[in-house]
Amino acid sequence: MKVRIDEELCTGCEECVEVAEDIFEMTDDGELAKVKVETIPADLEDDVKEAAEDCPAEAIIIE
Repeated sequence: MKVRIDEELCTGCEECVEVAEDIFEMTDDGELAKVKVETIPADLEDDVKEAAEDCPAEAIIIE
């Protein structure tokens, strides 16, 4: 599984970071979220799915 964040949609609410801090982090300026790893480990896939479902801006895209 791979995941990315649509920077045009991201509002920087940090919901994804709260749900899956091993996968997501905020940019240096704290404005947007970004993905920390290229390929999601199998044991963290459920966290990524939850983060995508919880994202109010629907900015998390799972591939």
